[in-house]
Amino acid sequence: MKTKIFSAITMLAVVFGLTTTTYASTIKDDTYTVLNDKGAINKIEVHGNVELFVSDASTDQVKVYNKYYSESALVQNKNGVLRITSYKNEKLVVWVSANDLREISAYDNAEVKSFGNVSKIEFAIDLHDSASAKLNLDAFTADVTVKDNAKAVLTGTANQLNLNRDIESNVKSNNFSAAHRTENKLSFAADFNQELIGM
Repeated sequence: MKTKIFSAITMLAVVFGLTTTTYASTIKDDTYTVLNDKGAINKIEVHGNVELFVSDASTDQVKVYNKYYSESALVQNKNGVLRITSYKNEKLVVWVSANDLREISAYDNAEVKSFGNVSKIEFAIDLHDSASAKLNLDAFTADVTVKDNAKAVLTGTANQLNLNRDIESNVKSNNFSAAHRTENKLSFAADFNQELIGM
């Protein structure tokens, strides 16, 4: 009799433990929202306090973290342009995996990071204000524009790199290899202002 009671208690403990584990993983999965109805994504525009991760994929998908529906954020796709905007104090974290992403524009203090290697025929990144990007690229042609106080760190390779920047020190491309490289300075005033700040 004691053996049967002990076996029953052990069985309940095992079942309770499995139930608790299953519940915990469900909570973990609820930390993000998958937006599957966004359609094809060719370009992304990011505004505000957003941390954007991008990766290659065979199908397009948008994952929004930080309880998207309870925050004042906008994630909208129109004609292949995905617009992500959030001005809350807490960063809105978004992961976009796309098949044919060709361009990203980031403004304010948005951060753009590649998740893995982003392999494209043509790819453009356009940074403004205090936005930043850390990208690992494998592209035939890469167009990189860094304006204002924006910053970019590039790794990877390209056949042709077209680099346009206001401040030379705001672009780190030591670990980026390009067969052909073109560099243009956008503004002499930006370097002058930077020198004044350093005095």
